[in-house]
Amino acid sequence: MTLTPIKTPLLAKKLFPNYVWDISTSKKVIYLTFDDGPTPEITNWTLNVLKQYNAKATFFCIGNNIIKHSEIFQNILNHGHAIGNHTHNHIKGWKTSAEDYLKNIAEAQEQISLKSPKTINLFRPPYGQITPKQGKKLIEFGYKIIMWDVLSFDWDKDVEKEVCLENVLTKTTEGSIIVFHDSVKASKNMQYALPKVLTYFSEKGYCFKALNEAF
Repeated sequence: MTLTPIKTPLLAKKLFPNYVWDISTSKKVIYLTFDDGPTPEITNWTLNVLKQYNAKATFFCIGNNIIKHSEIFQNILNHGHAIGNHTHNHIKGWKTSAEDYLKNIAEAQEQISLKSPKTINLFRPPYGQITPKQGKKLIEFGYKIIMWDVLSFDWDKDVEKEVCLENVLTKTTEGSIIVFHDSVKASKNMQYALPKVLTYFSEKGYCFKALNEAF
């Protein structure tokens, strides 16, 4: 089990104030995000579930997956969701030079821009790994670095699906940015938790928005 907290501590947010951890609001708004797609086995299912609840989300896509599954990527856009950059090959920032990291991000951004030229430059580092130099350069280039407020841990094979759901239900508040994954690895937990999260918070009067609406 990882030592990473479900809810991002306030101290971490204060230490890295230039990154976006949540959206400050008193309104009943939640920001669902999905990493690692597009994926044939799971992304379209996710889109259909979100549509049932009139929910918008942000999909942090891997550039190489956009190339391989361009029709699914277009489907994300057609459903009115926001797109974020998740590097071209899901690389680890801590193990990659700033130059190579930025090149990899630029490669993914090229694929995004080809199909969605009006996309705001949202970026989420895979594994949350990003060095100060990488982050500074990305911000200079106009990116908003999106981290998270709540981790579902849907990808963790040691986390039961009921725990994945409980992680989100108990830690989410107004303006929370929640991390799910539209990946095969996370599919068992995510497919169990997502509909229940949407139902629970919808019944409490919350709405689900894409992050491009927050900036």
